[in-house]
Amino acid sequence: MLKTLLAGTVVLGLAAVPALAGQQPTTDKTNKATATKTGAANDKLFVTKAAEGGLAEVQLGQLAADHASSDEVKKFGQRMVTDHGKANDELKSLAQQKNITVPTELNAKDKALHDRLAKLSGAAFDRAYMQHMLADHRTDVNEFKRESTAGKDQDVKAWASKTLPTLEEHLKLAEDTTKAVGTSGTATRTGKKGTRGVKK
Repeated sequence: MLKTLLAGTVVLGLAAVPALAGQQPTTDKTNKATATKTGAANDKLFVTKAAEGGLAEVQLGQLAADHASSDEVKKFGQRMVTDHGKANDELKSLAQQKNITVPTELNAKDKALHDRLAKLSGAAFDRAYMQHMLADHRTDVNEFKRESTAGKDQDVKAWASKTLPTLEEHLKLAEDTTKAVGTSGTATRTGKKGTRGVKK
C-alpha cells in the first residue's frame, strides 16, 4: 500500500514538472513582448525627436544664411538647410511607413531659440548660433550612435546609422566654424585682445 502511494506521488510530481516547465516560456514571451514594446516606444520617440531637431536645424540654418556676418557661419547654415532638409524628407517617408506622426512646426523650446537668435545680428548672432550648433550636434551624435546600436526597429536603426556620419561631419564643421568666430561654446575669460566671455 505504501509503495502504491509513493509511486502515485512520484507520478503526480513528474506530471507537475512539465506543467511548471511549460509556464517558463510564457514568462519569457511576456518579458520579450514588454521589451519589444519598450523598444518600439524608444524608436518612436527617437523618430519624433529627430524630426523635431531636423526641422529646427533647417529653420535655424535659414536664419544663419540671412543674419550671419561671417561667411563661414553663412556656409554652415546653408549646409544645415541642405543636409537636414534631405534627412528630414527621408525621415518623413520612414515615419509614414511606421505610422508615426512627426511634427511640422517648431516645438516651444526651438521656437523661443529661433526668436531669440532672430533679434541678433552680426558677430553676436554668429557666436550665439554656433554655440548652439556645437552643443546641439554633440547631443545629436550621441543619440544617433545609441539608436544605431540599440534600436529595435531595423529600418529606424538603419536610417540612424546612415545619417550618423553626416552628423559627425557637422560636429567637426561646427567645431571649426566656432573657433573661426571666436567662441569655444563656453564662457571664457582670457587676457587676449578681442576675446570676451560668452554669457550663457
